[in-house]
Amino acid sequence: MKLIIAVIQDKDSNRLVDALGEEKFQTTKLATTGGFLKEGNTTLMIGCENEYVDEALAIIRDNCSHREQMVAPISPMGGNADSYIPNPVKVEVGGATVFMLPIESFYQF
Repeated sequence: MKLIIAVIQDKDSNRLVDALGEEKFQTTKLATTGGFLKEGNTTLMIGCENEYVDEALAIIRDNCSHREQMVAPISPMGGNADSYIPNPVKVEVGGATVFMLPIESFYQF
């Protein structure tokens, strides 16, 4: 058995949870915050038998799209912040970061 931990953008979470539910994958949804953009994202914990891991990964891949987003860069440390005018830059966001953990045992009470 595996525990799949998928960190995804909030924009993809409802679509992914619905797609996983249609294929009878049970998920636990956690609201989390990313360190790079300091924006909300969603972390899903998915318990999965070994023979269904590839199917779960395919569903995640199909429902978490990459997109470009404009972000304002952080002001430089030191110096005169009054003269600093940040120009927004495009960064690629989205997709999924997936961690796979082996599960020794599972209990449901």
